[in-house]
Amino acid sequence: MTEVQPTSLSRLSARQVAADVALGRSLQNTAVARIDLSAVKHNLQVARRLCPRSRIMAMVKANAYGHGLVPVARALADADGFAVARLEEAVVLRNAGVGGRIQLLGTYLGRDDLAVCAQLEIDVTAHDRSSVEAIVAAAREHTLRVWIKLDSGMHRLGLDPEAFLEADRILARHPGVLEVGHMTHFSSADEVDPRTLNPQLEVFGECHARNPAAAASLANSAALLTRPDTHSDWVRPGIMLYGVTPVPGIDVNLRPAMQVASRVLAIREIPAGDTVGYNRRWVARRPSRIATIGIGYGDGYPRHARNGTPLLLNGRPVELAGRVSMDSLGVDVSDCADVAVGDEAQLWGKELPAEIVAEHAATIHYELFTGLTSRVTREYM
Repeated sequence: MTEVQPTSLSRLSARQVAADVALGRSLQNTAVARIDLSAVKHNLQVARRLCPRSRIMAMVKANAYGHGLVPVARALADADGFAVARLEEAVVLRNAGVGGRIQLLGTYLGRDDLAVCAQLEIDVTAHDRSSVEAIVAAAREHTLRVWIKLDSGMHRLGLDPEAFLEADRILARHPGVLEVGHMTHFSSADEVDPRTLNPQLEVFGECHARNPAAAASLANSAALLTRPDTHSDWVRPGIMLYGVTPVPGIDVNLRPAMQVASRVLAIREIPAGDTVGYNRRWVARRPSRIATIGIGYGDGYPRHARNGTPLLLNGRPVELAGRVSMDSLGVDVSDCADVAVGDEAQLWGKELPAEIVAEHAATIHYELFTGLTSRVTREYM
């Protein structure tokens, strides 16, 4: 495991610290996210077994769902391509030596941006009329690979069927377009009831049939797990690569890749009736012991997590007490013996699924992962 080792500031001068930071050596933060890259590789193989005839476009957007863009992409070297949502992410991958297909999903691309995509061989996505026009203009000067996105019912990004067919007619014949692919995104593939997905699949099928030579890309993680009929030329696994199933009740032996932990900063005794945190949200019903943990919403822990949100302290379950602060949160450790400053608390991980924490915070695990800030040190195993 590659770790950032704790460093005693008392032994370092300000000049030494500045030099280390300039060289990319960061000091250990209180909160840490431990990323198990072997779990990421394992989850890719699960996806491969589920759709052996499809190529895999691994979703690494949003800093690989908070897990770290470049380390995760390198761990997923066996994927057939990568998809990101911002041009900067694609450039970072290329600069890190990541080869192969990189798809840039729907985003704003100006003339200079499209020139960069052509130079770095980044696939672009045509998702509305203006992006089609920009790609057509850019392809007069550069060569591009283009995915045309159909809005089959999600109503977020994508061309309506008529505009999609028009874009396909233009782009498929354009001498500057090396390859055209067709894609769409399902709005409710995680639902057991197929009545939402089926109409989307039907609309896509009708449009794709006009140019069946184009590669088709349909399935996200949920559809990959539940709908083999969507396993087309390309599939786009996302959250499942990080060890979370998007469909409750389906177990395909995914392995969680992230564990978030921090340390006890302080412990105090309070009498019955006293309160903890801002706005006095938690009231002690008995004489209580409160441990302050060094993570807060400034690190990405959800501010709106409720009293009683579970954590693990030295492997034992404890509960959130009071409103989450920017840099810390409180937990009730009245029933835990031998808790000391410096002990480790797990915020979520293999033993405490992120889905459970997210439910208590009225959010989703995607937001927990992607919301982790740079103050949380990433350690890679």
